[in-house]
Amino acid sequence: MEGRILGGRYELIEKIGGGGMALVYKAKCKLLNRFVAIKLLRPEFTADEEFVKRFRVEAQAAASLSHPNIVSIYDVGKEDDMHYIVMEYVNGITLKDYIVQNGALDWKEAVNVVIQICSAIEHAHKNHIVHRDIKPHNILLTKDGIAKVTDFGIARAVTSSTITVAGSTIGSVHYFSPEQARGGFSDEKSDLYSLGIVLYELVTGRLPFNGESPVAIALKHIQDMPEEPSNIKKDLPKGVNDLIMTAIEKDQKNRYQSASEMLDHLYKVLKNPDMEIIIGDGDTVYDSPTVRIPSIGEKTALLEKDSPKKTGEDKMEKKRDKDKVTTILAITTSIIVIAVIGFILGTVIWPTLSEPDEYVVKDYTGMNYYEAKADLENNEIKVEVNRKNDEDVDKDVVLSQDVAKGTELKQGGYSKVVLTVSDGPVMITIKDLTNIDYREAVTQVESLGLVAKVVDEYSDEVAEGMVTRTEPGEGDEVRRGKTVRIYRSEGPEIKTTTVPDLKGRTKSEAKNLLAEKNLIVGKIYPEDKTNAVDKIIKQNPEPGESIVEGKPVDIYLEENIPAEGPGDSGNNNGNSGNADKVVARQLVLTDADQYGEFINVLVKITRSDTNTEEQLYSEVISKTNFPLTLSIPIPKDGSTEVKVFLNSEPEPYTQFTEQY
Repeated sequence: MEGRILGGRYELIEKIGGGGMALVYKAKCKLLNRFVAIKLLRPEFTADEEFVKRFRVEAQAAASLSHPNIVSIYDVGKEDDMHYIVMEYVNGITLKDYIVQNGALDWKEAVNVVIQICSAIEHAHKNHIVHRDIKPHNILLTKDGIAKVTDFGIARAVTSSTITVAGSTIGSVHYFSPEQARGGFSDEKSDLYSLGIVLYELVTGRLPFNGESPVAIALKHIQDMPEEPSNIKKDLPKGVNDLIMTAIEKDQKNRYQSASEMLDHLYKVLKNPDMEIIIGDGDTVYDSPTVRIPSIGEKTALLEKDSPKKTGEDKMEKKRDKDKVTTILAITTSIIVIAVIGFILGTVIWPTLSEPDEYVVKDYTGMNYYEAKADLENNEIKVEVNRKNDEDVDKDVVLSQDVAKGTELKQGGYSKVVLTVSDGPVMITIKDLTNIDYREAVTQVESLGLVAKVVDEYSDEVAEGMVTRTEPGEGDEVRRGKTVRIYRSEGPEIKTTTVPDLKGRTKSEAKNLLAEKNLIVGKIYPEDKTNAVDKIIKQNPEPGESIVEGKPVDIYLEENIPAEGPGDSGNNNGNSGNADKVVARQLVLTDADQYGEFINVLVKITRSDTNTEEQLYSEVISKTNFPLTLSIPIPKDGSTEVKVFLNSEPEPYTQFTEQY
């Protein structure tokens, strides 16, 4: 779907989420040059016309909400069989993800978040919109900590429609109110119950009810009392605990009666965490079970139950019972007779006495089909549609009608208008043409009435002469006659570079210079030379030669021969008789299995004549190169301390001292 443009203005960029109802994409509005979120309804919902109708009405109602803690709805649309909502794009995470990342929150942070949510619910309730699916998944947190409630209107549309989706559940039973779990009537107080469950989860880090199945959880909402949050979070203030337990009372009468009332307590509990929670007219609400009040007749019977009956009372009582039965039968018969007469009048006689109103047909050509259909149906005229492709007319525009403008038609479902509607130009779907011969791809494209244009490009993965990609790509739809670019592979791009001059450099310096030219160090001569200070005296290829990138360059190091006596010049920096001696020592791995294929080797030395630590060797080498030969310089009549580190460990792998 990425790259598709909806409504001629919304370009889908990437999928950013999804749930049981819809998939959510980040999109770019080309008209206003801003990012938006597009929620695409899943196909199983769009097949239900009743649901779609309610969905559009409720989404448009939710679009009227304007509040800083509610995700704004910008637009509602339909393209092909896809119904979508255009919403404010919130750069953040859901409150559920925040709980998963952080666990139980500090009670002050939790209350502050719920204050924002409750403020949004209060605004919606004042506009006669009930959410019905308040849960952390439907609440977004921006990077600035602002909570925004989303999916207003969608949950209402779902609960209003008799729709069943196999294998999925709309909403989350963990946050359902008892009346929702029973399938009964839900109202504003149902949202407040769900908000109480959200606050419970925020301060404890867990849900009050869990079970092996949704049915088991729903039954707990109806029957069980949850463990109080203060028993789980010992430092939770009493006021916060009581506020939560009030919000999740099972009886609606004992809950908060409005979002404003709950919001007032949330603000107060921030200032006075141990406050006593009182709802209603100022009296604490206790559980008051419903009792049956006897009728007047029953009261009299109770009063006279133990008194002796007077003479003849039994006969009088039997007569009264008989008269009561006769009266009931007479009333019932009268009701049935009246109902039958009313039915006959309404269905047979009345229609013959009243003539239906007349409707004057308009000219619908050039109008949007759905607007024309709504106009006719609102005037009780049946509508049939006949669709056909048209290269010059956009989709859903009325091309013609079978009843002329000005014709008078009877309303009440007696008349019908057939509208011929454009299905837009014939659209061709691009197939997957990658990894086939470009000539075959050209043939396939041209056979569909499209124009093929071959473009060459390098590819490290696709063989020469094969198709790497197309523009438009697989799954995209284009009109007949449009150009399709077919990208033909020329194989890997061969890049050359110039060999740098490595003479007089150390091996470490040479490695860096070669890397800058996308080259690598090849063989090193002599092979046992590992002294980091040795200079390069020769290289192959020579400096300035042009070679393919990635190729190796062999290097030859100078010979550093130990001095044999006081008269030898050696490496004495001009001071006769003070030459260094170079000693070869092998570095052996005592436990090779604990290392990977490559090992980072660092050798540091401290000479007695300078008493300064210097780096002798630093390379990442294969484990197979061990034992590793080290060339250790020792000052005349002095010593050199050697420390060897493997894989950047803080402590030396081994250390030793060499004497002259």
